[in-house]
Amino acid sequence: MARLLGRNRRTVPARPAPDSPLAEAVDLHVRLGQREVLAGIDLTARAGEVLALVGPNGAGKSTLLGALAADLPAASGEVRIDGRPVTGWSAPELALRRSVLPQSASLSFPFPVEDVVRMGRAPWAGTPLAEDDEEAVASAMAASEVTAFAARPFSALSGGERARVALARVLAQRAPLLLLDEPTAALDLRHQELVLRLCRERAGAGDAVVVVLHDLGLAAAYADRVAVLHGGRIAVAGPPAEVFEDALLSRVYRQPVEVLPHPRTGVPLVVPVRGGTEDTAPSTIRKDARI
Repeated sequence: MARLLGRNRRTVPARPAPDSPLAEAVDLHVRLGQREVLAGIDLTARAGEVLALVGPNGAGKSTLLGALAADLPAASGEVRIDGRPVTGWSAPELALRRSVLPQSASLSFPFPVEDVVRMGRAPWAGTPLAEDDEEAVASAMAASEVTAFAARPFSALSGGERARVALARVLAQRAPLLLLDEPTAALDLRHQELVLRLCRERAGAGDAVVVVLHDLGLAAAYADRVAVLHGGRIAVAGPPAEVFEDALLSRVYRQPVEVLPHPRTGVPLVVPVRGGTEDTAPSTIRKDARI
């Protein structure tokens, strides 16, 4: 793969300016088969921020991430990466600008962990930054806490270990736009926090991170902005403290919730309403065509 990508020397993209748009969806519509999954999405991911995509199952979060990655075509509207329509980039050029973590990681051959992480450096073959391969791989493995099993075959790892190795591959790629689909789903408490801290570090270094999350607490604690998806549309987007609101989340998730400030940090905590009080709040979960 490295030889294939390195056949033609490519220009290394410049580091993005702070707050510059690295991924944009403009009136984006995406169809999967006969179903319109995204219906008019407008969203921008900017350098230096963590943008979390949240919402119930089937809301369109992974589809939006796939479209931003140029892995899913737009039925109408447009997706831009680094200011250019995705159709204007070749696959090798895209690989220098965005890295993608899918929901699940699988390999057909029992590659050692270190080799899997090294695959993230393939896009840089034939560029001056190929000289950074060894340092990038070692740094990504250390950050994801997978160095201890570098020689083990990927197929012998647990689900959580595989998820961390897949993340290390994305980190090693060092593209300025990270697109992560449910990176915490298979992880324990410690490593969920680790992944989101790494997202914050990458944003602090000037990258843009778009991450699909089901845990609203993680989104509130680590994201600069959240986009709440529902029915293929964005119900609301903005800082978590502004958009995480009882009534809206209750309607979107069709589950009564309370949003409370953390007693020490003030970060919003989203708590399901339990203990038989659901019967007293049917109006909070009614369907609303505007959401």
